[in-house]
Amino acid sequence: METLKKINVQLTRALLILAAILAFFLCFLVVADVIGRVVFNSPVKGTTEIVSLTIVIICFLQAGFAVRSGGMLYVDMFVSKLGPRGQSIMSAVAALAGLAFFAFVCIGSFEGAAHSWFENEFEGEGALRVPVWPARFVLSLGTFVASFSYFLMFIENVVTAIRDEMPSQTSATH
Repeated sequence: METLKKINVQLTRALLILAAILAFFLCFLVVADVIGRVVFNSPVKGTTEIVSLTIVIICFLQAGFAVRSGGMLYVDMFVSKLGPRGQSIMSAVAALAGLAFFAFVCIGSFEGAAHSWFENEFEGEGALRVPVWPARFVLSLGTFVASFSYFLMFIENVVTAIRDEMPSQTSATH
């Protein structure tokens, strides 16, 4: 279990760093587009398509880290009234629900990603056409990593429920 947690930590951090690098370069693209529009009356071609697909990529690269670090929405209004075992059980149920959600999205998105690869699907017309398959495959990857993070949280919360211990908010971070 510890090995899986370490792999998850390293993978989610690497994907988070990649998302940050993409966001950093995206800023330069947007600035270049604005300067091109205002100063030279010639925007950077394909900026709209690149930005829209890159934002999807950035969001899903961060999904696993958001789950692992406890960044997902967590409301404990009723759960906090329960004892340690009850809180661990509810955390396990919440992790199972998150696992199911992201797993369904992952399974549902893979066919679309494969289709965009095989059909050579592009976004945009004219001077610059941007391939769609990277965003679709990153959506599948990001939801897989998020569901894996929830799986680790589920296992840890089941163990803490058996031991009658309090769950940790970010149980997949250790």
